[in-house]
Amino acid sequence: MDHTPTSFPTRRILIAGALAAWPVHALAQARPVVTVLGDSITAGLGLPSSATLPVQLQAQLRKLGANALVRGAGVSGDTTAGGLARVDFSVQKDTSVCIVALGGNDLLQGLDPKRTKANLDKIVARLRARKIAVVLAGLQPPPVIGKAYAREFQAVFPAVAKTHGAILYPNLLAGVAQISRLNQSDGLHPNAQGVTVIAQGLAPVVARALKARA
Repeated sequence: MDHTPTSFPTRRILIAGALAAWPVHALAQARPVVTVLGDSITAGLGLPSSATLPVQLQAQLRKLGANALVRGAGVSGDTTAGGLARVDFSVQKDTSVCIVALGGNDLLQGLDPKRTKANLDKIVARLRARKIAVVLAGLQPPPVIGKAYAREFQAVFPAVAKTHGAILYPNLLAGVAQISRLNQSDGLHPNAQGVTVIAQGLAPVVARALKARA
């Protein structure tokens, strides 16, 4: 067996190689994760995977210089109660920022806004207890909804955000709702173009949340 010590030039090359490789690994490990906890809007119902909100949001964040991984955690048909039941395992521990985009199905089912508020309050409280920054996406009820119900429902989101120091994004469907060319035939779910509009609106808010976490 050869016990000849490794020559100095060889050792220097090995050490240099190890040091060069380390930052790449560290950078990959440090890439922040954004999780989108939502329903069919965020799950991409009726769309190819490339057109879903998590994919489009990641692309928009990259344009803003935020190299984040956006992970989808949307379940079609989920109410805020459904989101509460799965928040602990759907939002993984490596998440830096969680976008909570729930409430649309509560609205469609005419659920009591007080129940919606209580569920969102618990969801956001659990995330904040885990040191996860939260962007809470609200919704603008359509004109056909009764004015009193619409006011009570719409007030849920800013109230929950204020209680927990979450970032409020007032209307997830801003610039998309009620615009036929940006929605699928059901008039409820955005098409690929509509999702791009949503992602463009969300991205600057999420980018600021990521920067605050850095």
